[in-house]
Amino acid sequence: MMQYIGVICSFFSAFIITYFIMPKVIVFSKKFRLTDLSGDREKRERAIPIVGGIAIFPAIIISLLFWSNLQNIQFIIVSLFVVFSVGVLDDLLSLSARKKLLGQIIGILIIIYFQDLEIDNMHGVLGIFEIPSLAALLFTIFVVIVVTNGFNLIDGIDGLAGGIGIISSSFFGIIALMMEQMDIALLAFTLSGALIAFLKYNFYPARIYMGDAGSLVVGLILSILAINIVKHGVVTETIKLPNKGPLLAIAFLALPLFDSLRVFLNRVRTRKNPLSAGRDHVHHSLVDLGFGHKKTAVILYVSSLFIIGLSFLFLDRNLNSSITIIALICYIMILWPFYLLIKKRENEK
Repeated sequence: MMQYIGVICSFFSAFIITYFIMPKVIVFSKKFRLTDLSGDREKRERAIPIVGGIAIFPAIIISLLFWSNLQNIQFIIVSLFVVFSVGVLDDLLSLSARKKLLGQIIGILIIIYFQDLEIDNMHGVLGIFEIPSLAALLFTIFVVIVVTNGFNLIDGIDGLAGGIGIISSSFFGIIALMMEQMDIALLAFTLSGALIAFLKYNFYPARIYMGDAGSLVVGLILSILAINIVKHGVVTETIKLPNKGPLLAIAFLALPLFDSLRVFLNRVRTRKNPLSAGRDHVHHSLVDLGFGHKKTAVILYVSSLFIIGLSFLFLDRNLNSSITIIALICYIMILWPFYLLIKKRENEK
């Protein structure tokens, strides 16, 4: 029972710390001009602080230090410090993509080698089961980079990244609680608590953005949660689904994963920089259709919940066919706004 109390307390402490620190960070950011003036991507006409991560990160760390078994997650905390430092430097100095990538790799290597958390079995996805050590290392690094940067790329309109982060981390946390993985559950719900408070200031009209200091930390935590569920599946006294972790990890992170993959492939096809900022994400298409930031965020929240709900219906089906169906449905949902936008522009000519 005390373990559950720790999870609850960590959730609320992260929420309270973020809620009360964020206004101070907003004032501080404006005073020292740590802001992002409107650009084509956000369509803003006023300067918005871009260092929300400065409030999110300490709220998460303080909560973990107070309520977790520190010995069990100490290297996760060290890893978070590494990527947070990289994010802060990028927000302040605009680091190169190579340096940001190096920071992420160092962060995940700490977790792989000292936390003993990596993907060493795909449980039959594409016919792959156990993965050799070197391949497991490289694949785990790849997963972290994809998830972290995918989450970073959906941080393009007010409230979207925070809301999707809340949904994803909450479902990861629920599964961890079911499996009595209290350290993982505490990490997940601590993130949820911080992001719920952040959303108060980030939902339209946003008073502050997450920035790389926030998005890299959130992305790394979601990566850790995804690796854990892929590794362990869902196994309780009554539920025995050790091979369904990949399906749930994909479903919980469906929007940032599939939208980023679509953008990446499209930019490679058109010979553009796949890591550059642009207005070719699904949230941009919805904004251009006239839905605005608020409605677009809500539409994508609901879409994410729909995909997650659908994945639970497929838990008793073949793993590969389930992932294929989820991927196809998700792609249709992502591509549909672009189709409507093309039709709209054709009608305007």
